[in-house]
Amino acid sequence: MNRLFGRSRNQAPPGLSDCIGNIDARAEVMEKKIARIDAELIKYKDQMKKMRDGPAKNAVKQKAIRVLKQKRLYESQRDQLAQQSFNMEQANYTIQSLKDTKTTVEAMKIGAKEMKKAYKQVKMDQIEDLQDQLEDMMEEASEVQEALSRSYGTPDIDEDELEAELDALGDELLLDDDSSYLDEASSAPSIPEGMPSDSKTNKDGVLVDEFGLPQIPAT
Repeated sequence: MNRLFGRSRNQAPPGLSDCIGNIDARAEVMEKKIARIDAELIKYKDQMKKMRDGPAKNAVKQKAIRVLKQKRLYESQRDQLAQQSFNMEQANYTIQSLKDTKTTVEAMKIGAKEMKKAYKQVKMDQIEDLQDQLEDMMEEASEVQEALSRSYGTPDIDEDELEAELDALGDELLLDDDSSYLDEASSAPSIPEGMPSDSKTNKDGVLVDEFGLPQIPAT
């Protein structure tokens, strides 16, 4: 019986995706028929505008009405096909979601088994022992460093002598900071500028010779 309809016995029935594709193809055919009918109705309508009232115009009108009934039928079929396609798409989406959920659950189960297996390999007693060993090793390393940095052969020095030296060092630093000698340097007479002149006094009112140097008063 299946061979009479072009299907072998071993061929699997079409899935939802195939059915959706077939229905969408049929809906596209209906859309093309409706578009062709719309063009025909426009032609009849333009023809009736140019005709006078009478039997000829009524005949064209009857044809337009008959074609319009076909359009309504095609539109109804198109809407039914669209609704069927939508329903199957929703069903296909639900099925795919359930498959994804099942895959997720299986992956979570595998992950849980792996985590349990990994936890079994971890021994808290071993971790605590390891921490204790590390702590002991750190303490031993600190003792080694302290021993290596120990100073020996250093002469004993009286702290009172160190304090006295520190106080004297402070006085020396204060003496080094004394800048009074700079005041004496700044009060020295200024160096004459320019060529020798015939003026008898400089800008400070001091008597100078022809070279601009202060004159030494005669005794």
